[in-house]
Amino acid sequence: MSTETNPTPTPTASGFDGKTIAIISYLTWIGWIIAFVLYSSNKSQLAAYHLRQSLALMILGIIVYILQIMLIFIPFLGWAIAFLLWIGLVVLWVFGLIAAVNGEEKPMPVIGPMAQDMFKGIK
Repeated sequence: MSTETNPTPTPTASGFDGKTIAIISYLTWIGWIIAFVLYSSNKSQLAAYHLRQSLALMILGIIVYILQIMLIFIPFLGWAIAFLLWIGLVVLWVFGLIAAVNGEEKPMPVIGPMAQDMFKGIK
């Protein structure tokens, strides 16, 4: 008889643990919706945390897109700023995705703490 504990999380009735739901939440709007539906059957603190983070990131993506449309009409400087905004968004996405893959509740730089406050209704 072994006294070892099983380090892998046990899947719930939906077959997805909180870490998987957290990872799915970063994969486009459709991925976020799928993760939210899966979260409703498996309430996990890690999944809720990353649902809030990724929702804030996607809303920021819409804002950046609108800004890019306006900046594209300013030659050179506007193009450079628009490109840097896009790069910043990708960097934030990578930070969030890496934290989800590692199973950490690590906030994204700049928008992470705000996301937790703004979307605290996702519990």
